[in-house]
Amino acid sequence: MARNLTPAQRVALARSPLRPCAEEYISALFRDFFELHGDRCYGDDGSILGGVAFFEERPVTVIATRKGRTLEDNLKCNFGMASPEGYRKALRLMEQAEKFRRPVITFVDTPGAYPGIGAEERGQGEAIARCLYTLSGLQVPVIAVITGEGGSGGALALGLANTVIMLENAVYSILSPEGFASILWKDSSRAEEACRLMRLTAADLLEAGVADHVIPEPEGGIRPDSAQVFLALHKLLAGELERLCKLSGPALAARRQRKFRRMGDLSPKDKGKD
Repeated sequence: MARNLTPAQRVALARSPLRPCAEEYISALFRDFFELHGDRCYGDDGSILGGVAFFEERPVTVIATRKGRTLEDNLKCNFGMASPEGYRKALRLMEQAEKFRRPVITFVDTPGAYPGIGAEERGQGEAIARCLYTLSGLQVPVIAVITGEGGSGGALALGLANTVIMLENAVYSILSPEGFASILWKDSSRAEEACRLMRLTAADLLEAGVADHVIPEPEGGIRPDSAQVFLALHKLLAGELERLCKLSGPALAARRQRKFRRMGDLSPKDKGKD
């Protein structure tokens, strides 16, 4: 477990192409995964991977952002930056999970939603807002796992969950450190300084009550010992699903809404989870 890394070093580890990708998490944690494609509106987006699977003996819906491993895959997945059709595919899966009473488990690793002209023309903001609106009201358990980068609304669209889990070297923030530095100081070269100010590490967010659990990583990052991280994540998911599935649908939605509404108040009484 790496304890002495700077925030900038953790950002670098979060962005490492050697970290496990979405397909590896799904293969390690679930069985009989069946992928679903398309948003039934415009097309399919390779940067959002989603479908149904079994976690142990429980049917679940799985939604993940994916960046790809090779350059060819990076291009197919748009480096993990989803377009509106990706978020509408995720929305379709959320609504299906509600209909069939399946818990939703999301995996987030994205620098943010794609900001291109075409994405804006096709309703990027509306698609993200619709995901947030739907997640806030789902009456099934929702668990989000931040595995690498969690950037901006593109990450939050899959992150509004009853339980938020972060890997030790994952980061979660309103935008990239480079973007933060460019806006605040008009100088993207001050990104390392921005990393310190943004409090975007897993430890920072656990303290603030944004994250509920942090999974330790091996020294130097998750590779090459990903098996122990998968094992720890499997155990944690099993416990959280067992706990959340005992709650009623209205209670799940109410607790999720309360959790996110109180995040702006960091007084001691509001820290922690229900």
